[in-house]
Amino acid sequence: MKRGTLVLVAMLAVPLAACDQKPAPQAIADAPASAVPAAPPTPTAEQQAPPEPAGLPAPPDVAAPPADAQKTASGLAFKVLTPGTDKAHPGPDDKVKVHYTGWTTDGKMFDSSVLRGEPASFGVGGVIKGWTEALQLMSKGEKRRLWIPGSLAYGDRPTRPGAPSGMLVFDVELLDFSPAPQPPPVPKDVKAAPKTAKKTASGLAYQVQQKGTGTEHPKPTSRVTVHYTGWTTDGKMFDSSIVREEPVTFPLGGVIKGWTEGVQLMVKGEKTRFWIPAELAYGEKPARPGAPSGMLVFDIELIDFR
Repeated sequence: MKRGTLVLVAMLAVPLAACDQKPAPQAIADAPASAVPAAPPTPTAEQQAPPEPAGLPAPPDVAAPPADAQKTASGLAFKVLTPGTDKAHPGPDDKVKVHYTGWTTDGKMFDSSVLRGEPASFGVGGVIKGWTEALQLMSKGEKRRLWIPGSLAYGDRPTRPGAPSGMLVFDVELLDFSPAPQPPPVPKDVKAAPKTAKKTASGLAYQVQQKGTGTEHPKPTSRVTVHYTGWTTDGKMFDSSIVREEPVTFPLGGVIKGWTEGVQLMVKGEKTRFWIPAELAYGEKPARPGAPSGMLVFDIELIDFR
């Protein structure tokens, strides 16, 4: 695994994606044989890349948590290496800034922000379970060593390509954290579309909340950038790019049917509320684990598309 890859951060469960993208073909595979040199030229001393720095040495207790390590009910073990500077702890929705290094129990380093010289920032709830639990126990300035069992990491047989397996050991320093933005208020008409909403032949209902500045509309093949929040009809928010403070970009043909149809009705800068029936979302009994069921309500802002 490349050291530039942050393996901590799990894919956020944005409930929109509905298709797998094919990997991009390698350019050299399509090049004529005459275009591929038989052997690359030998670089000069000036052209040679500097050697990659060696991994950070594993701690002496990397194989298993020592007797003086504390353990939670979930199986997470930890040891405070440097106490924090205050008593406040991050919440599950807060954003943290950390330095960290991770090893497998045989002492192999697989990732390190310290080695890259750049701290990592992410939402507490957007990482592996062991991290989400541990970070909420820490305070600013604190450094801990974590022994995270496979069940709280990527598993003993990870399905995620390149993810390390089994128990993982991390040294984590919490540099800073900040509260997550407040979620948007639940719409008053979340239970059902009002009579003033427009409705398409498919059953999709929508109402423009803020007019856009553009005149063109995305196509099914467009790649769009949006901010959005989604609720079930009982007013429970299940996802929001606004809370994560990060717009989402995706191919319009790769999301739930209600989104593919609805976003094509929008123009750049527009904010629209959609009431998406179950058959255009995930159904009444979703097959996808964790997907919300029934009619879904979304506020969507179309930031850009191409």
